[in-house]
Amino acid sequence: MNMNTLPPPRAARCSGRPTLAILLILACVLLCASLLLNCTAAGIIARSAENRADRDGLGEDEAPEFQEIHSYGSGDVKIVRIPFSGTIMRTDGSESFFPHADPVDQFVRKLRAARLDDEVEGLLLEIDSPGGAVSVIDEIHHEIVRFKESDPARKVVVLVRDIAASGGYYISLPADAIVAQPTAIVGSIGVLMQTVNVQSLADKLGIADVTVKSGKNKDLLNPLQPVSPEQLAILQRTVDATYDRFVGLVSAARGIPEKKLRASIADGRIFDAADALSNGLVDALGYREDAIARLAGLLDLEAADLFIVTYKEKQTFLDALFAEMASPVDRLSARAAARLSPRLLYLWQP
Repeated sequence: MNMNTLPPPRAARCSGRPTLAILLILACVLLCASLLLNCTAAGIIARSAENRADRDGLGEDEAPEFQEIHSYGSGDVKIVRIPFSGTIMRTDGSESFFPHADPVDQFVRKLRAARLDDEVEGLLLEIDSPGGAVSVIDEIHHEIVRFKESDPARKVVVLVRDIAASGGYYISLPADAIVAQPTAIVGSIGVLMQTVNVQSLADKLGIADVTVKSGKNKDLLNPLQPVSPEQLAILQRTVDATYDRFVGLVSAARGIPEKKLRASIADGRIFDAADALSNGLVDALGYREDAIARLAGLLDLEAADLFIVTYKEKQTFLDALFAEMASPVDRLSARAAARLSPRLLYLWQP
């Protein structure tokens, strides 16, 4: 053998040990994660059972419970701050890719929880909404009224952050005072029902409508059929009745005669904060600290006497993650539903 000639390098042998080690590590991680989730779920179930016992047999929807987060103040008079932002439309998160709670349902549940807590003496509602579906908005209004009726000494103040238009203003009406930020938009008192009629386009494309119905008005607003004057009159009566309810509530809450409302305020127009103040739609311009001071004054207290909390849903990490990921989708779907589905709306929709 020639000593100057090196033997060819041997092919590296692949050992299965590193791969096996990686698989074992992954299996351990998955096992730990599974145990953690199961323990978390077991803890939640145990807490839920305990909470049900503490509520004297009341169900979760009757007496919702939330984690309380200290928000403002160091006094001893308990106030709950509840914000709502976005279009007021129910969204069923149970069937979405990211399961989560409906934000409207959460808002109503928080109002209910505050009402059932005897320690709560007032609400600070922060509204930023152009409105939404009529019945949902009326339900929220009803829950705020129930809070006030539960104890005449309780007070409610609304802070309009950016916009309280149409239904956003409707849910503000039970408040003892409405404070609007100087750059806010208020108003748009009115009702909307709209859809898209594509009958002319369908005719050009050769698309024929086949609808089997029990009566001539069963398919009101069928997008493939022209709307008759008789059907428009039916729809207009429904809109007018809903509008009359809105105007009546504004008149009673704000002390503005209905005649004045219908003539110059409640024609659907929006107002900047200063005009809203001059027309009696809000009580003051200011920011959160001004709304807090107004609430304290209504309770014959100083702002320093208040202890303000917010509510946070008791949820797992995955619940919080899914809710955060679903939030933008919900906002888009709510706006799409408002535009595409023919329904009664208390909504400012440019």
